Amino acid sequence: MTNSRFLECDYDPATLVKAIPYVAKVIRDEPLLFDDAKDLLVSVFPEWRDDKIALKQSQDGITNKLVMCTNEDTKKTVLIRAYGKRTEVIIDRSKELLNMAGLAHLGMCPPIYARFENGLVYGFISGTVAKSEEMGSDLWAPLIAQAVARWSQINLPGDHSPQLFPCIRRWMADVPEKYENPKANATFRSYFSMEKLATEATELEATLFKLNSPVVFAHNDLLSGNIIISESKDKVSFIDYEYGMYNYRAFDIANHFNEYAGFECDYSRYPTKQVQLKWFKVYLDTIDQDSSPEALEAMYKEVSFFQLASHFYWGVWALVQAAISDIDFDYMEYAKMRFDQYYKVKAQILN
Repeated sequence: MTNSRFLECDYDPATLVKAIPYVAKVIRDEPLLFDDAKDLLVSVFPEWRDDKIALKQSQDGITNKLVMCTNEDTKKTVLIRAYGKRTEVIIDRSKELLNMAGLAHLGMCPPIYARFENGLVYGFISGTVAKSEEMGSDLWAPLIAQAVARWSQINLPGDHSPQLFPCIRRWMADVPEKYENPKANATFRSYFSMEKLATEATELEATLFKLNSPVVFAHNDLLSGNIIISESKDKVSFIDYEYGMYNYRAFDIANHFNEYAGFECDYSRYPTKQVQLKWFKVYLDTIDQDSSPEALEAMYKEVSFFQLASHFYWGVWALVQAAISDIDFDYMEYAKMRFDQYYKVKAQILN
């Protein structure tokens, strides 16, 4: 195996965070979003003129508000990410910032230019954003496998224990007994039992623990919108690092494969065994690990089981978001779709 020290953060991330300028400003929702963004940018970049800033809001995210900001004179582009309403319930923002500072130091994510009261200003990665239906193509798949392998070599300071189930249980504790939205509440009452989900989580954790999946630094949110291919089409980069944490290798991979389905949850797109084995070989060869047929079969089993963890993780996430988010997305229906697939896959794998 390639020595992971070549991606080891040899500087204290807390010191890196302190070096990031802080601007005491807030980005508000529409119709003030763009005005606030320009006001923030001229504070962060005094040489920028507010009448020479082009802004474009991304409509893809379902956690935060993201604005692409371009200086029309210099053509420099940065991103403003304003945290979604009450997302601190879902995401440990302090830990996220520490991780991003370490990743930026390693060159694994763009520089962070500033922190503000409810978000960040950071660098823009140019290229083409993936589409769900093309991530498994002969162009994209091997490049993504190589990038995931490189991420698995990251060695940030701090606790390296897998955070998957501690995170799931924190989220479960934040699922409300009753939802304000009558439709969401009716679906929740008719479909979900938190007692049953707690039992499922315990049983799933015990099942997955036996697989001995390696623990690595994982992105954990490799959906199409977070994967960008370079202009030269020879490398992909990942964006949006807020769910990054030390986790099981197989979770990051299985979760990515689940994202072939897109938000519409078309799981007929989930990659076949043959496609997965090719992906695993690229991944293992990238980090000089055994990629024999036996190793590939073992990895296939490992990843197949972790499909369940991916559905459970995002299903519980959606239950929390249905209570706190103001983004126009049917989180409760999404939670139902993820758990529908969870039980379907569970019947195929475990029975």
